Amino acid sequence: MTTAPAARTALTHVISSEQFDRARLDDLFVRAAELDGARNQRCAGQIMATLFYEPSTRTRLSFESAMLRLGGTVLGTEAAHAFSSAIKGETLEDTIRMVSTYADVIVLRHDQLGAASRAAAVAAVPVINAGDGPGEHPTQALLDLFTIQRELGRIDGVHVAFCGDLRYGRTARSLALLLALYPGVCCSFVAPDVVQVGADILSRLDDRGVPHREVSSLADVIDDADVVYQTRVQKERFGDPAEFDLARTAIRIDADVMRALPQRAIVMHPLPRVDEIAPEVDADPRAAYFRQAANGVAIRMAVLDSVLS
Repeated sequence: MTTAPAARTALTHVISSEQFDRARLDDLFVRAAELDGARNQRCAGQIMATLFYEPSTRTRLSFESAMLRLGGTVLGTEAAHAFSSAIKGETLEDTIRMVSTYADVIVLRHDQLGAASRAAAVAAVPVINAGDGPGEHPTQALLDLFTIQRELGRIDGVHVAFCGDLRYGRTARSLALLLALYPGVCCSFVAPDVVQVGADILSRLDDRGVPHREVSSLADVIDDADVVYQTRVQKERFGDPAEFDLARTAIRIDADVMRALPQRAIVMHPLPRVDEIAPEVDADPRAAYFRQAANGVAIRMAVLDSVLS
């Protein structure tokens, strides 16, 4: 386990993976390990508002579980587009100003790129980005990185093969940015051109000297992969049904793929899955995606503990 930093510093807003450095990641991972499975009163008397404009199960419930396990309380809404003043035309900024008076921290999921930054600019309390359209999902990336460390015992030097929707999938984008902080890491992006990773992420990896390659077949990179990170192709991000069908069927992990995967490797997925991982894979000990999801509570406890400390 990583050694704790000498001094812990609180987070303010959590908007992007790019705001983290190694010291802050080490701090969060130590906090998460300490808090995993715990129930305490570290956030007693504090209120978390979950403001979700897009549907969610894992992210919203794991944040709520995290806050309750820390002794805090929760209020909020899912489907905020339909069940908040947004339906009357209220701006996001005005909503955030008001919710800031009701809660000590706001967890926001929105369908628009940049919504979390807009919220943080006017909020009187910390804002945590729980996904902003095709932008980022930083706490998912934190739990993904934490999972790699737990499963493999290291992050330095890992080869991660990202598969599926890499253009619109915010989880893969955020994780790639965090991996760039670790020496020896290599990223492979496995997807058809229509959903291949964007030039912005490749540019950031180039700036940090992270080797990467773009391929269309998992067979090209699976032999030396440490992590296969599969993602769902998100129908809601596509305007062209033909492009969606092409992307959806391009990469699927099944028993044949698992036979080619090294025994030391793991398969991850941010969930929910549809048919991009066959159910037969679930029984394989290298299938880490449900353990990955469970790590979300500990990581989000650590994030809340930090922003509210």
